Amino acid sequence: MADLDAIFKAYDIRGIYPDQIDTEAARGIGAGFAALMKAEDPDISEVVVGRDMRPSGVELVEAFIQGVTSVGLDVVSLGLASTDMVYFAAGSLDAPGAVFTASHNPAQYNGIKMCRSGARPIGEESGLAEIKASAKAGVAPARTPGTVTERDLLGAFADHVRSFIDVDALRPLKIVADTANGMGGLVVPAVFSELPVELEIMYEELDGTFPNHPADPLNMDNLADLRARVLATQADIGLAFDGDADRVFLVDENAAPVSGSLTTAIVAAGMLAKNPGASIIYNLICSKAVPETVTEAGGIAIRSRVGHSFIKSMMAETGSVFAGEHSGHYYFADNYRADSGLIAALVILEQLSQSGGTMSQLAAPFDRYCASGEINTTVADQDAVIAAVAAAYPNATQDTLDGLTIDNGDWWFNLRASNTEPLLRLNLEAGTEADVTQRVAEVQAHMA
Repeated sequence: MADLDAIFKAYDIRGIYPDQIDTEAARGIGAGFAALMKAEDPDISEVVVGRDMRPSGVELVEAFIQGVTSVGLDVVSLGLASTDMVYFAAGSLDAPGAVFTASHNPAQYNGIKMCRSGARPIGEESGLAEIKASAKAGVAPARTPGTVTERDLLGAFADHVRSFIDVDALRPLKIVADTANGMGGLVVPAVFSELPVELEIMYEELDGTFPNHPADPLNMDNLADLRARVLATQADIGLAFDGDADRVFLVDENAAPVSGSLTTAIVAAGMLAKNPGASIIYNLICSKAVPETVTEAGGIAIRSRVGHSFIKSMMAETGSVFAGEHSGHYYFADNYRADSGLIAALVILEQLSQSGGTMSQLAAPFDRYCASGEINTTVADQDAVIAAVAAAYPNATQDTLDGLTIDNGDWWFNLRASNTEPLLRLNLEAGTEADVTQRVAEVQAHMA
């Protein structure tokens, strides 16, 4: 079997096919997943399984399903599905779910994202370690294997996504969506088919070899085609989806990118307009503009560690209606607390329509600070470097909720260790670009 220690990550499973993840590994993981779900809830009878458009997904899913059914659970096969569609299935059918995807990674990768029934999260500290142990040890087969049935939930999912907005409130916006040959090519047309907007889709064909550009909209280079098309068509907004279509990134009518933090702030304002006084969660590398916006709108801002399993659990504990991450993940309580780029996109379109202005005008009140973006530095001793940086700012407000956060009032930064590499990740925010440049150099000097 492939090296399971190499492919099990903090929040999912991911590796190069077939060197790191192969059919034998998929079969063992399927059996381990089913065994854990049965152990946690003996009444569970079925698991929903979907896959993205990567060619390797066909045989990996087949092997995974063999593993699940060998333990005695039935499988509802969704076929091709975005990650948020699988979360919807797990929520609406109240069944555990798994989707084969490597998200934004290159074509040679594949992986698995899993959840419990109701789309409740599974992470390294909440089930993945047990699944890995079972996959390594092997799981005894059940006397009666499970069965497999196919089910098409695309229409129900599209209806669910549209239910988050007042469709009649939309004005005839001109929208360009770059689905990057990913699963957005399946779900975006289904959702937008009944919306009163003008939609152009770029790279709609499902092609896991990504012939046009990588499906990673965090990389500015991959937004070039979308930005050019928005300008050429005089579109109101551009939408860029990642490979499994659970994240969305925006560009305004001037082709200027709208950060994940700005998007979080805009969506938070929209959610609070419909849910006065509600609590909103944001992860600690989001701009200060997010908690400021929440407070100004009468909501309760709650700061979280980075990562979906932490955020989903906190949403359940606090009853928060929405949560956002700077990386483009947006979570909704009425979406089983799961993330969906499509729902976030529709909430933005509703606000843009109601504002009567442009996307840049809608974003302007939330665009208050300048950010460094994530800067990765290889270090020999992560803990020692973090300690040295902390010691350099004895008079600042410090906390260690997730790595080290230091707030100096008019500028702040977070320094976090990578889970998988000898890296430290620096995110810094200040009032101007010049301030950001100066302060980044200062922090990096303390890291040397």
